[in-house]
Amino acid sequence: MRIHFAGGGHSAEYIARRLIREGHSLVLMERDEVRCRELEDALDARVMVGSATSIADWKDADLAKADVFVACTRSDEVNTVACLIADDLAPSALKVVRLRTPEFDDWQRMFAALKVRVDRIVHPESDVIARILRVLSVPGVSDVRDFIDGRVKLFSMNVESRSAVAGRALREPLELPGGGAIKICIILRGTKAIVPMGNETLLRGDHIYVLTTDDALNDALTFMGVARRERVGQVFIVGGGEVGLALARLLETQKVSVKLFERDARRCDFLAENLAGTLVLNTDGTDQEVLLRESVESADAFISLTGNDDANLIACLLARRFGVNKVVPMINRLNYLPLAQRLGINTSVSPRVKAADAVLELIRRGGVVSVRTLGEEAAEAIELVVPAGSRYAGRPLSEIDLPAGVRVGAIARPEDGEVILADSGSVIEAGDRVVFFAQESAAPRLESELLEGPTRPKWLPR
Repeated sequence: MRIHFAGGGHSAEYIARRLIREGHSLVLMERDEVRCRELEDALDARVMVGSATSIADWKDADLAKADVFVACTRSDEVNTVACLIADDLAPSALKVVRLRTPEFDDWQRMFAALKVRVDRIVHPESDVIARILRVLSVPGVSDVRDFIDGRVKLFSMNVESRSAVAGRALREPLELPGGGAIKICIILRGTKAIVPMGNETLLRGDHIYVLTTDDALNDALTFMGVARRERVGQVFIVGGGEVGLALARLLETQKVSVKLFERDARRCDFLAENLAGTLVLNTDGTDQEVLLRESVESADAFISLTGNDDANLIACLLARRFGVNKVVPMINRLNYLPLAQRLGINTSVSPRVKAADAVLELIRRGGVVSVRTLGEEAAEAIELVVPAGSRYAGRPLSEIDLPAGVRVGAIARPEDGEVILADSGSVIEAGDRVVFFAQESAAPRLESELLEGPTRPKWLPR
């Protein structure tokens, strides 16, 4: 596919790098000449110096030939105008716009009212907040994700020396004492993603992704030695940007006591006016003396959401040192994600990763329900609907030659809604919704083979 990007920032570069590996042809429009030279050195793509709001520049970039248009500059206004231009020059192209404003739902309605085709508005901050809320009450878990309309749960955690699964065979699902089962689907060891095939031994410090069903989630957490917190009483938030403000508002509705640290005095005034019960402090929440003075050791969770990755990591390390069980830094530099793990921080959030997932979901479409990046970008969880005529349909998994680095996690039947944690005897049928786990390099081949047929999606590599 031919994909045009408005904007050449780090988010665009991250998404572009993944799309290039899948064989797509990319054009990036960026107005900063220095940044353009950096992109030309880093990417196998056409990079153009130009304005995303210039009709003439987009004509020079052959936008009319685009299959997909992605507007992801740092400005919501520029992204919106670029989408209007793309709607005129490339009306049949899929269009994705990245917005930072919390009013993104209103923009979606406005686009529809104006009959401007925007196929996806990407607002990663919403997912960041949702991910934080999911794990506040389970300090030992770094993430909980939903698949198949919430009937399948995937949670991730670090392996401790006394873990119930240490040394266990991991190919088949493990029975739980309270009923149900779990399946270890991905092991992250440093920067390497391992798809377990039965002879792997879990090591202390491994980060694992555990699949189970919704009704077995509590039993699965208990089996894995993860304790739930009955109630989250107090949360510290560092950074009063849009994410910090939205998170504080949601925590207020849950009757959680919140202290929010923000260095900008004018922003503090705005936050105080727009938050009902949050204590807003005009001070540096990454300063050790400040944290001790505000009794950080009493917090149930500490979340650092400033625009500075280094400050976020340092603040969370300080909070852990002072006894906070749950710390969450926001990280934009993706090479910091494994660093956070090595420093003992098992939960971090990244808007860039979520933005990439949203773009990949839309571009792949044709049976792809969702894409979730695991680790820095070493592996993916992919939910697919199996088409009629698929070479994977009607055969036990033991007889299917899956690509190396791929395994089936769960299967849901469309007729009765039954959910199966897959083993070697499980059979995939046409119409099933299936959750696959794949090393990042194996994902395109998996989708190509699974969706091969008379209705082959346009985006699949030939």
